[in-house]
Amino acid sequence: MIYDVRHVTTYGYSRQVPFARCIMRLLPRDGSGQSVQKSELLITPRPAERNDTTCFFGNRMTMVTITKPHRELKVEMRARLVVERPAPPHPGLTRGWEEVAALALASDSLAPDSPAQHLYPSRLAPEVAPVIAYARESFGKARPVLEAASELMARIRRDFTYDPEATEVSTPLAEAFAQRHGVCQDFAHIMIAGLRGLGLPAAYVSGYIRTIPPPGQKRLEGADASHAWALLWCGPETGWIGLDPTNDLIVADDHIVTAVGRDYADVAPLDGVLIGPGSQKIGIAVDVIPVG
Repeated sequence: MIYDVRHVTTYGYSRQVPFARCIMRLLPRDGSGQSVQKSELLITPRPAERNDTTCFFGNRMTMVTITKPHRELKVEMRARLVVERPAPPHPGLTRGWEEVAALALASDSLAPDSPAQHLYPSRLAPEVAPVIAYARESFGKARPVLEAASELMARIRRDFTYDPEATEVSTPLAEAFAQRHGVCQDFAHIMIAGLRGLGLPAAYVSGYIRTIPPPGQKRLEGADASHAWALLWCGPETGWIGLDPTNDLIVADDHIVTAVGRDYADVAPLDGVLIGPGSQKIGIAVDVIPVG
């Protein structure tokens, strides 16, 4: 599948901002069954300094300094990608989850994609006892790891309500879990925290998912949004498998990866500091368009 992706973020400020320094993680990455054919990041006003690099986990980062006074910051990402992921293994044929946990703990690699990097609690996916207990209900003795995780994913989809008004980026995981309402970021963090609490390596993924309109209706421009899901390490033979608890889906060719990390803090699309008084409004529009 070939996609054209366009992501526009607009910050409108109530007063003039004389200086801003930002880190952007908006350019999609190669790997995980996808290949970036071309990509660009357009920033207005034009930065005085710009440095494009990659982080430890291999995510593409753009660091900019803007010294021109402005009332609006516009960041537009455009990319074309080819996504061709192999079919996942049958969930019931993967290793038992206890064996996977033992293999992960015994790993002697500290490479970015090593299971050791994603075994332990992180700031936004901390150890929360009720979350671990909830996850444990799906992990019976010697149950195949992907089978158990798929059940956990389905339970999150069933038991939690997608509600953009219920949480913010700063909402603690324990609060989102208790109220059973949230967005894809919350559901991914809950699943990751539960898996890690059982000793299983789990990573956080930011990206996009193709939305398919109802039959006979046109796709809405800008109706897509950035998305988040989890990666589970299922053993050395199987490797990392994407799990989307918001939609109860094993990740396939409808998902596009931008960045991978321990939690949202590692992959935030745009963060930084600015100098100036007043308030700000944020507008985001995303289009994921299949080519041909």
